[in-house]
Amino acid sequence: MVQIGYTMMTEQAGPRDLVDHVVRAEEAGFDFSVTSDHYFPWLRAQGHSPYAWSVLGAAAQATRRIPLMTYVTCPTFRYHPAVVAQKAATVQLLSEGRFRLGLGSGENLNEHVVGGGWPSVEVRHEMLEEAIGIIRALFEGGHVSRHGTHYDVDSARLWDLPDPPPPIGVAVSGERSCALAGRLADLVIATEPKPGLLDSFDRLGGSGKPRVGQLPVCHDADRDTAVRRAHAQFRWFGGGWKVNSELPHPDSFEAATQYVTPDDVAAAIPCGDDPDDFVEAVRPYVEAGFDEVALVQIGGESQPAYLDWSEKTLLPALRNAFG
Repeated sequence: MVQIGYTMMTEQAGPRDLVDHVVRAEEAGFDFSVTSDHYFPWLRAQGHSPYAWSVLGAAAQATRRIPLMTYVTCPTFRYHPAVVAQKAATVQLLSEGRFRLGLGSGENLNEHVVGGGWPSVEVRHEMLEEAIGIIRALFEGGHVSRHGTHYDVDSARLWDLPDPPPPIGVAVSGERSCALAGRLADLVIATEPKPGLLDSFDRLGGSGKPRVGQLPVCHDADRDTAVRRAHAQFRWFGGGWKVNSELPHPDSFEAATQYVTPDDVAAAIPCGDDPDDFVEAVRPYVEAGFDEVALVQIGGESQPAYLDWSEKTLLPALRNAFG
């Protein structure tokens, strides 16, 4: 049975709304939730970017059942990995064991704000591997001191340590990241059902580990309205991670997507209120071998109607198709 998740997308709603939305998602019957961890929105039209970890703390207290997860946190630029470990341990305690720590090598869009530059992808993967080692060492308890290639840790310790610690997921997009995730992660994270991606993850050490995907959708009773909203707020999505990880500002994404048309977006993202279209969009993830698929409803103000529709129509259709 494929688990269907709800995405708290920090780029498109304020903090109080995000918490209200995940509470309603729990009531509607979503199996899990994830949240982005951004400093900027992708496009100005999205209009938000609150601090994800404050939202997670509030969500942990406001919900009772639904699992929580970062999708994803970059533990290498804005945050020192020792601080990420402390944050993750705290949310795991607040949520009473419902938290998973999703990690990735980050995007220039969010990480440039601390003025550390934006190195090559090879260096970013080195940094991520070193960061995961620090986080895992702190999760094991005791004092941690290290002088590494990229990070120093001076007698750090987590004084409030959950048992068990949160599982660690790593986002992948190609062979190099699959090798890192296969060795170091408890689960794998992806935003595309790319052919062979999970095969690479399995071959490189990930066999038997959970795999979580993510899919943008745009529900509205009027399909044309849904297409216009998806184009206004999500046309950046088609650039792929090799492009999306490099651009530094929402205006960069505006320029890079100026020739993307509403029809282009509608061809890639299910829009409207026909549940069959949404089912067919999820199907490639299921066929690729994903255990969990987190849906991203586009548009902050559209969440209440989407969640009502999901409870009555979408979730039953997905469970009928993939249950």
